[in-house]
Amino acid sequence: MFQAPRNLCSSRSHEVDTPSASLGATPIARASQDAAVVFVGLALLALWEWSRLDLPLIRLYGSVAGFPLRDHWLTAKILHDGTRLVGWVFFALLLMSIWRPKLLAAGLPRRDRIWWIVTTLICVALIPLLKRASSTSCPWSLIQFGGEVAHYVPHWVLGLQDGGPGGCFPSGHASTAFALLPGWFALRDKLPRTGRIYLSIVVVCGAGLAWVQMMRGAHYLSHSLWTAWICWTVSALSWHAVEAWQERGVSHTSEATRGALT
Repeated sequence: MFQAPRNLCSSRSHEVDTPSASLGATPIARASQDAAVVFVGLALLALWEWSRLDLPLIRLYGSVAGFPLRDHWLTAKILHDGTRLVGWVFFALLLMSIWRPKLLAAGLPRRDRIWWIVTTLICVALIPLLKRASSTSCPWSLIQFGGEVAHYVPHWVLGLQDGGPGGCFPSGHASTAFALLPGWFALRDKLPRTGRIYLSIVVVCGAGLAWVQMMRGAHYLSHSLWTAWICWTVSALSWHAVEAWQERGVSHTSEATRGALT
């Protein structure tokens, strides 16, 4: 599911993947664009939460008898366990590309690969930490879906317990795809065509995993949408923080050089 497109694994392509014209954009302009995406995404998430469509949507797949697809071989073994394995294989290739750049997006500088890996690991670690702190229980724990103790409480209602085990917000499985969003930030300027293909694959895979978990009763759709937003926001903040640090280092070096020459 995370198999990289041919042009992501090889520098050979019928269409030359040249640096984007936005490469010359100022850091402030680029940061403003990314901030706009973050806030628009947050507004759309708020709209979804306001609609309260999580519960009606998941009722399409569950009843008091539970979720028939919870332990089905296709959803549980292939689309859950299998895709998680594929995600880790992709990450292993990304890790090896530090020393063997031809394995993945050969046009990227080594420092961008390292940033990609580190930020992906931050996303991978952050989502489980947030889940551990969450009091929101999974849909399959609800009495109305065959569970034993929990009753539905929206995850954004703070201080009100649902009576279940909690630990279900945001979605961990969707992060198998969405934790790879840092790749878009690394690719978008230097290899824009590859970056667009990569982003499309990550988003489609993430949406597919989100829907699988909803069909299994493991998560509401909003749980996965928040995972996507968190991973995107972490990626944007990390990218611009490192970019600002690099700009500051270049500025200090230039000042030191001018001082030595005068």
